[in-house]
Amino acid sequence: MITISLCMIVKNEEKSLGRCLESVRDIADEIVVVDTGSTDRTKQIAAAFTARLYDFAWVDDFSAARNYAFAQATQEYILWLDADDVLERSDREKFMELKQTLDPATDSVMMDYHLAFNDKGQVTASLRRNRLVKRERGFRWEKPVHELLIVSGNIVQSDIAVTHRKDKAHTDRNLRIYQKRAEANEAFDARDLYYFANEWKDHGFYAEAIDYYERFLDTKQGWSEDCIAACIKMADCHGRLNDRPRQWKSLLRSLIYGSPRAEMCCRAGAFFLEDNRLDQAIFWFTAATKLGTPDGIAGMVEREAWTWLPHLQLCVCYDRSGDTVRARQHNDIAYGYYPTHPSIVHNKAYFDRLPT
Repeated sequence: MITISLCMIVKNEEKSLGRCLESVRDIADEIVVVDTGSTDRTKQIAAAFTARLYDFAWVDDFSAARNYAFAQATQEYILWLDADDVLERSDREKFMELKQTLDPATDSVMMDYHLAFNDKGQVTASLRRNRLVKRERGFRWEKPVHELLIVSGNIVQSDIAVTHRKDKAHTDRNLRIYQKRAEANEAFDARDLYYFANEWKDHGFYAEAIDYYERFLDTKQGWSEDCIAACIKMADCHGRLNDRPRQWKSLLRSLIYGSPRAEMCCRAGAFFLEDNRLDQAIFWFTAATKLGTPDGIAGMVEREAWTWLPHLQLCVCYDRSGDTVRARQHNDIAYGYYPTHPSIVHNKAYFDRLPT
């Protein structure tokens, strides 16, 4: 059986840290917690789980803090988590099995990262991360913000998921770090430009986001998944600015970098549905339903676009066109995915009242 050091960096996480550590205490042989300046009870909570508690002066650099935490590990493998992450029961069981069976020649294990959920608890957004790495390989974190763990070698794909249970308000901390770096005339590579664009978008600065997405794409050095996402997000920004021609061009631009994604198809369908151009809307929503599953996609996945959403929209399209049979069929499919969604429930009641 392999041994594992859990390495974390924390600051003012008294609401979530105990929950996180409790979910992995039977998996980790060692817990390393690095505090970057807490003023609440974070350190006291951590001390109830481990004596390996360290202070690190915050320097606006997440990689520096994570690399310091990794340097304190002593076990064979390093697991990293954030304080608002947890392992659910089924994933803990899978992790214990992995711990007993993992080939020691493995350098890294990739796991799902579940980021958002609907009211039924179904995952609506996820991606994959290198989550467990061999300590002796000395893998390092890079980038001050939206840090990246650089790994190589024998990488194993796992079906274990880490669940993100965010309970703190979103702040402009990351945006401020990027702005500070830009003001200092630091050179930004493609990944920096992409994540800077995301920060602009997330804070409602759509024109600035478009500018940085364009800069990112102009480098021609971005990861294909990020290029696809940049085009789709840029389309969203153009939509927010009511620039529909550029919105449409940005959606189509995503096809340069890879096969159609359900996220793009659903937005394309919505683009035409807004103008009541039903034939075009039906084409794109139907395309979204024909793409299979997103399981092989390593980037961010909006799972509703791959499941219930296009069927709900096809229900709307067919109902508007007078084809209630197909409308009902697609709402039934959507209901199978998400039986508590208010619109789907409303539609079901509507169709149940119609004569058969």
